[in-house]
Amino acid sequence: MSVSEEQIKKDIVDQLYWDSRVDASDIEVEVTGDKVTLKGSVPNYSAKGAASADAWAISGVRDVDNQIEVIYPPSVTVPTDEEIKSNIETSLELNLSLDATDIEVSVTAGIVTLQGSVDAYWKKTRAESIASGVSGVLDIINKLTIVPTENFIDKEIAEDIVGSISRNFNIDAEKVDVKVEDGEVTLSGTVADWSAYRAVMDATEFTAGVVDINDNLIIESL
Repeated sequence: MSVSEEQIKKDIVDQLYWDSRVDASDIEVEVTGDKVTLKGSVPNYSAKGAASADAWAISGVRDVDNQIEVIYPPSVTVPTDEEIKSNIETSLELNLSLDATDIEVSVTAGIVTLQGSVDAYWKKTRAESIASGVSGVLDIINKLTIVPTENFIDKEIAEDIVGSISRNFNIDAEKVDVKVEDGEVTLSGTVADWSAYRAVMDATEFTAGVVDINDNLIIESL
């Protein structure tokens, strides 16, 4: 049974106001069918990402266009680009699960670019997550490439992903198709909701040998 636009909007607004990570007072929510557009502003970059996750978590949502701007309050002293760069580099170095040796950080007008390489896909997303929590960041361009330290066979990568998906009770593994070529994973098929979608993505991102992900998954309308 489909969910009405009015109900989707109400649920998203309620979710945003519930989430203590997000100041939802300046966020506008528009719903057309099962597609959601977020507009307005938030006082930090991590809140922008949290707002997206909140929208995706709502039943009936199949697409989220996050147009929210990051606008720091007048009372906040925004760091310079050089300070932002230094703070991100320090945060990356202090994260013991992440070898930041080959990660290069540049900042222009608050927009952060991550370049270089890491040896696992999850480290690419982790580096972006760490950078997103640094004050002064307005946006992040993640150009990190994945260079595994071992050689992996595509068939084994696919089997590892499918195995992880099959063990997760949130996912109907028969509805998800996994193809791997030169470490690049293509996901297609359908998942029931945002929780199942994230579970498939986590299973893929955390699998050794994955160098890139093409996400063609469709979240079914509930």
